[in-house]
Amino acid sequence: MNRNTIDVPHSLAGAARSACDAEAFRRMGHQLIDATADYLADITAGKRIPVMPWVEPETMVYEWPPHFPAAPAGDMNRLFEAVLAEATHLHHPHYAGHQVPGPLPAAALCDFVAAITNNAMAVYEMGMSGTAMERSVIRWLADSTGLGPAADGVLTSGGSLGNLTALLAARAVKTPAEGDDRLPSLLVSEQAHYSVRRSVKIMGWGQDGAIAVPCDERFRMRADLLAEAQARAEALGRKVIGIVGSACSTATGSFDPLAAIADYCEANNLWFHVDAAHGGPACLSAKYRHLLNGIERADSVVIDPHKMMLMPALVSAVLFRNGDHSYAAFDERASYLLDRDPREEWYNLGYRTFECTKRMASLKLYACLACYGTAMFAEYITAMFDLGARFAALLREAKDFELAIEPDCNIVCFRYVPDRTCDLDALQAAIRKTLVREGSFYIVQARLPQGLFMRVTLTNPFTEESHLLALMDAIRRTAARLG
Repeated sequence: MNRNTIDVPHSLAGAARSACDAEAFRRMGHQLIDATADYLADITAGKRIPVMPWVEPETMVYEWPPHFPAAPAGDMNRLFEAVLAEATHLHHPHYAGHQVPGPLPAAALCDFVAAITNNAMAVYEMGMSGTAMERSVIRWLADSTGLGPAADGVLTSGGSLGNLTALLAARAVKTPAEGDDRLPSLLVSEQAHYSVRRSVKIMGWGQDGAIAVPCDERFRMRADLLAEAQARAEALGRKVIGIVGSACSTATGSFDPLAAIADYCEANNLWFHVDAAHGGPACLSAKYRHLLNGIERADSVVIDPHKMMLMPALVSAVLFRNGDHSYAAFDERASYLLDRDPREEWYNLGYRTFECTKRMASLKLYACLACYGTAMFAEYITAMFDLGARFAALLREAKDFELAIEPDCNIVCFRYVPDRTCDLDALQAAIRKTLVREGSFYIVQARLPQGLFMRVTLTNPFTEESHLLALMDAIRRTAARLG
């Protein structure tokens, strides 16, 4: 054998080739589609209970051991069946938990196509059609929110990374001038998403990098207290460079007064960022568009289509009213990938995002907009917000339930109050835990100044008023059993 060559046994390459066999994949795929279609039919009809087949963490880990054979063994579809059986069933009408919807089935197929092609999209030549689709959905979202023709942005993996991207850009644009050694700060609502404070810590601004602005009785930022909050920051030796508004807050679904915040930012030359991860798609609803009045004046906006546009996680849009600012956070050079002025290579998305191996997140959003039309999404968002209002009315009419606030959207916080002399916090926690462990409903909780509340996010188009009445009855029965 020539000493300059390496003898690779054919069997090693052959095993990988066998795993890519088209006909074997076709058979596996047909079986999987049939199984998932049956699953979807059962789940959306509410036939499979529990909604969340609870298993203790230690037991679940034991059931999925790290023991893997050296040679092929078993049928992968059997594994898929187990995953479907043990999943939290987000398409079930009794699922009203976190801000994660049961996605459109066609969108899941888009993720399948994105996965099999595996076009990592840092540069155009690795994802040409995906780049074109991303530019189009970014343009559409910018137009829908009213940011104007100069707006631009990028899709990224989640609202937390989206907020960090926007705030890094704010730092780059608004950092104090040379000679000003004050650390920057942001003014943020008491109810701002925790990713905002995480972003501040990542940027090295410390605990005082996020100065809390009090909220009103409906958990909306008090714009009339912004000047006071800025004075507090300056008394700590900080330089306020921007304000973060919520549209909406995660805990209660409250929309901050964006127009009033925009007024203050313009008057004081501050960056205005809107975390609209959940509520941003309300711009499509004629009935609820008013909740976003002022968002068109933001410097940056984050919207998560994997929340209120029925997309599989993750796909988040970071939008900038001034498109040049979309390069401010991550404009770096790498000779093997990105080595020119980014404005010359606007089509290379790696200039705008932290990710280098960037998935084709644009496909599912573009395909569903193109195939189902924008009216379907507008109808869906309106229906879910309407359902939140209807559930609030049912709770208000019941003498043994209490609303935290009148909801702005499809997030509703409430508690069961059969007897105000009992430990209400302990009761809510026990009821929720029992419902989740039994799997009859999946709801979550939120701690507010008044105490602990149960919380629902209504994202399932198969959830109706009858299911919400059943939830209230289940809560009553559970409380009675708990004594």
